[in-house]
Amino acid sequence: MVPISLEKMSTVKLMNRVDSKFPTNRETLLRMAPLWGEHFFVQENEGQRIANYRTLYFDTPDALTYTMHHNRRLRRQKVRQRIYVESNLAFCEVKNKKNTGRTKKKRIPIPMEAWGDLYQLPEMAEFIREKVWVTDQPLSPRLENAFQRITLVNKAKTERITIDFGIRFHNHLSGCDAEVSDLVIIEVKQDGSLPSKFKDLLRDAHVQRKGLSKYCLGMLLTDEHLKYNRFKQKIRYVNKLTNQNYQIKSLEQ
Repeated sequence: MVPISLEKMSTVKLMNRVDSKFPTNRETLLRMAPLWGEHFFVQENEGQRIANYRTLYFDTPDALTYTMHHNRRLRRQKVRQRIYVESNLAFCEVKNKKNTGRTKKKRIPIPMEAWGDLYQLPEMAEFIREKVWVTDQPLSPRLENAFQRITLVNKAKTERITIDFGIRFHNHLSGCDAEVSDLVIIEVKQDGSLPSKFKDLLRDAHVQRKGLSKYCLGMLLTDEHLKYNRFKQKIRYVNKLTNQNYQIKSLEQ
């Protein structure tokens, strides 16, 4: 595939966007990959086309942001820090889901030594005070994930596609670990409802659109003290896709 640099990708950040998620598996991804080259660029950074990410989600002691998602609140927030491993860059991010279905993300760069603490640096603490509306409670590290990502952009540069796989979780509260190694989460990110060649390819491959939050999935697999009824179907769907038997932590015997 023809590469596109990080600098050229900066015009396709889509910080205020509509996201569509399409969970699938590695076998389906491999079948689709030969069809990408005609229509998409692949992001390349210093010769690497697969990037490693680490994300640390923050939540209240009673898991408020998780519970809002479980309860289908249309307007919700997630607060996280993210490391782009190869670039050695880190950011603090506040991700807002609006009741219109749009996602708007605000972020600031942070030094690596600030990882795991939202309040260590005055500028980060001020950013949290300004941007977080979901609670006045202090937020603490809750769930960390690590995954690999391929990023595509269509040749018109109107949409970005992220393809995440090799997903692993560590829960900072329970100490539990989990992984969903065969799961692939594809996300099509657009500024509006424009035609999408990638969605056409997904439809041809019989990949269905279905919301699936990595944060919520990781919490379900590693924390036994959570509401889960509305997510049972999602776990069953992940098991069907991957031919695995992942269990909600609360239901383990």
